[in-house]
Amino acid sequence: MLVDCYAREDVFAQVPELAAEIDPVLRTLDGLLDDDQLYQQVRADFGKRHRYTLVHGRHSTPVEVLLRMLILKHLYQWSYKELEGRVKDSLVLRWFCRVAFHGVPDGSTLWHWQQTLRPETLHTLNDRVVQLAKQAKVTKGRKLRLDATCVQTEIHHPTDSGLLVDSVRVLSRFVQRAKELVKDQVSNVQQACRSRLRTARQVAQTLHRQLRRKVEDKEAQQKELYQKLIETAEHMVHQSRAVAAALTQQTGQVAQRLLSQATKVLPLVEGVIAQTRRRVLEGKKMASEQKVLSLFEPHTRAIPRHKGGALVEFGRHVILDEVEGGIVTRFQILEHPNEHGQAVEAVEHHCALFEHPPNLVAGDRGIHSAETEERLKAAGVKRVAIPAAGKLSPERQALEHTRPWRRGYRWRAGIEGRIASLRRDYGWRRSGYHGQDGMERWLGLGVIASNLRHVAQATVTRAHNKQAA
Repeated sequence: MLVDCYAREDVFAQVPELAAEIDPVLRTLDGLLDDDQLYQQVRADFGKRHRYTLVHGRHSTPVEVLLRMLILKHLYQWSYKELEGRVKDSLVLRWFCRVAFHGVPDGSTLWHWQQTLRPETLHTLNDRVVQLAKQAKVTKGRKLRLDATCVQTEIHHPTDSGLLVDSVRVLSRFVQRAKELVKDQVSNVQQACRSRLRTARQVAQTLHRQLRRKVEDKEAQQKELYQKLIETAEHMVHQSRAVAAALTQQTGQVAQRLLSQATKVLPLVEGVIAQTRRRVLEGKKMASEQKVLSLFEPHTRAIPRHKGGALVEFGRHVILDEVEGGIVTRFQILEHPNEHGQAVEAVEHHCALFEHPPNLVAGDRGIHSAETEERLKAAGVKRVAIPAAGKLSPERQALEHTRPWRRGYRWRAGIEGRIASLRRDYGWRRSGYHGQDGMERWLGLGVIASNLRHVAQATVTRAHNKQAA
């Protein structure tokens, strides 16, 4: 029989079946992300990007496309450029991201939109994902375990000389950019906007060579070079103050943006100068929490590891809670590397999510505090498997050697594998976004991607087992 052509059909109508064969987890994820609460919470933040985003201007990239592409990025740890290329080339990913045959947003577009997500929104989104896990019967919230890890920030190793050179570089860039704006307000604008970066780099190179030499009076020569670096940085601070004072008289958008940047960085530079003078020239020690470790990530802390490999890591201490089923219910960036008392907050958050306390709470010795066990028992927790710190009484020793306690404490060890998975597969080794809010977005999107994958995998496995039976 002669036919003129194949019957017309919608290409994307066949993709769900194709996706179910290629990646059933991705197919299940598609259904999980079709959740109106997730969509509305993200849309509320995206609507605040500009003043009239919700009502005026050209049409943006749809909210569901942005949300799905951000989840996809953290699900597979792709860069923005790689994400854009893979979605363009894959019919299944175009279907999953709801792009169809429209243009795929580029990396800069996604980056600007993710900047509008508030940390509070990410925590709320994760709470909603936990509710979806509960509805899918992946977890019932009967057991809870806690542990903490260090997430590093994107900085180079902080040294006094390196921070001083960074200070001179940043302030030199500021005065150079402001030169055209203040040339009519500042006397001798050439001197006021002079860059001293070459001088700082030459002194730093000489200092590094001096550190490798074995000569007498080495310490005095190093102090002299550090003094030159400090003086160069102080000259740049004086120049920047004069330029910033001139910019305060202007109302232009560029001038105000430069002034805002200078206002943020100048106190940090002065802190770097003060700590270098105190540590190197005066030979005095300085508390770790008082040090400036980076001009670009000022929230960075020095965290001692007391383990093999790096003795100190530079980043933030993050604690996370996990229930059975591999679902992370909460994460929090700690102000200080101290986990004491976190079990009480974890149980309060758990009760708000599951409407009942866990039967078991497990953690390591760092989570223990004087009142932890009593407060957890009062909250309704039946068994607490957290080792006590300090010298143990005979009664406490006997309790920690009982079989139920030891079984609960052995279950705690599974969270080490969850931390390893988050660090290896979801970017928790090092934050890819800047600032503390950026770190919370990075960690939150990684946790949400991990939880969604666990829910999807459990759903697919349950369906497969039913078919096999």
